[in-house]
This record gives sequence, C-alpha cells and structure tokens, in this order.
Amino acid sequence: MQAEHSPLGKATPYAEQYDPSLLFPIPRLTKREEIGVPATLPFFGADIWNAYELSWLNERGKPNVALANFIVPADSPNIIESKSFKLYLNSFNQTKLAGADELKTRLVADLSAAAGAKVSVKIALPDEFAVEKVANLEGYCIDNLDVEIDRYEPAPDLLRTIDEEPAVDETLVSNLLKSNCLVTGQPDWGSVQIRYRGTPIARDGLLKYLISFRRHNEFHEQCVERIFMDITRRCKPQALSVYARYTRRGGLDINPFRTSFTQAAPGNVRTARQ
Repeated sequence: MQAEHSPLGKATPYAEQYDPSLLFPIPRLTKREEIGVPATLPFFGADIWNAYELSWLNERGKPNVALANFIVPADSPNIIESKSFKLYLNSFNQTKLAGADELKTRLVADLSAAAGAKVSVKIALPDEFAVEKVANLEGYCIDNLDVEIDRYEPAPDLLRTIDEEPAVDETLVSNLLKSNCLVTGQPDWGSVQIRYRGTPIARDGLLKYLISFRRHNEFHEQCVERIFMDITRRCKPQALSVYARYTRRGGLDINPFRTSFTQAAPGNVRTARQ
C-alpha cells in the first residue's frame, strides 16, 4: 500500500470501538530502492515509537490511562503509517478490556501483523510515570558552528572527510534536524545523533547537510536511512549509527535507529522537546 492511499491528510472519523483494520502498513522496499539501500541491509536497528495518549475502559466502564513503547524492527517489511497508528490506538478509548495484559496482547498481535514482523510492546501504568526521564542525546553538539546555509533540500555533496587526520570514534549531535511529512507537508522536528568510526567527518559540512533536510518531504524512518546511506557513500566510515528523536504529533513520537556497530538499541529516553 502506498502513502497516498492512507488516511494521512484526510478527514477521518474516530472509531468508537477497537478496530485493528485501521492500521495502514506501507512497504519499506520502494523508498529503500530510491534511497539506494541494498537488498542485504547494511544496518540493523529499530523504529522506537512512544504513545502518550493511550486509554481504555475497564469492565465496569471506568477509564484507564497509560504510556506505551513500541519497537518495530528495521528489517520488518513494512512501516506503519502514523495517522493510522493514532486512529487505531484511539479506537481503544471506548473499548472495555479485562486489563493492561489484554491490551498488550492485542497491541502485539495487531502491530506485528501490520509490520510483518514481531513488534515488542511495553505499557507503563500511572504508578510508573515518575521514573520517566528527559535527557539530551549524548555526544558533542555541532549546532554552534558558524556556518552559512543556502541549501534546504538533501545535499550529500556537502559531506566530506578530513583525510589528513587520524581515524576517530566519535559521537556528534544536532538539534537542528527538520523535515516534512511526505503526504501533508507538515513539519517534523527532531534531534539526531551520529556515531561513527573512521576518517574524521568535517563537522561544518555535516551540520550543513543535516540542515539541508529542512524542506524535504519524507517519513522519519526514510530520512534516517537516507542520512545513513549518504554518510556511508560519501564518508565511508568503518562503522556508523544514526539515531533520531522526533517530537511527538498526535500523542506519538517516532525515533528511528540504524547502526552497523555491534551494539544494543539506545535507551528510550526522550529529549526535552518530546
């Protein structure tokens, strides 16, 4: 299914009762072919989703609220279109369930079917809310570099290495990532962390490259994969990770992570803007 056939950008009634048919999967393959991602993926990782507006009714009709975290593997055949995800979660609002365990069972089954791979789900009830943390992405922030910007569509030619310097293993961060929704053109704001090992990447060029996404229309997951592939092709690092934390919309945030390092997925700690 293609994005233009999704409910995104269209007036859509809210379902009163649980309805898994609202989920709209979009194959990853088409965009990956456009970006130049090889069939044998050069990365592993996940799309880390967080839901802040999750609610359902207990068997006596009393509302419950919770936070939820969903991890969709990067090698799943499909992404889940975000508006359809929101509509699906909202369909629980007037649905009576035996408890959080039943909710989790339904979420795992429905989301895994849509993604085409096992989706992990964690639900946090109100007594766990106090442990939620806010932190900056770890790494050296390059946003204070004094650069002149005149390009606002992805420009991988801005990326370059400093070949005369020795190899490094460093982590760089920017909070200036902005792209736009592929269908509606609404702004998507994010922070991005880039860790690599290899010949040093010129920081001014990297910052200008990240800012060049400012008028670009693409889903979060696709932007992160485009960044990964552009850096891979232009800078040829020995290992590379790209991790973006996007601000929420409609009670959901999406945080794609792609890496060629042997490492665990990052801790799901939201930034101040999330």
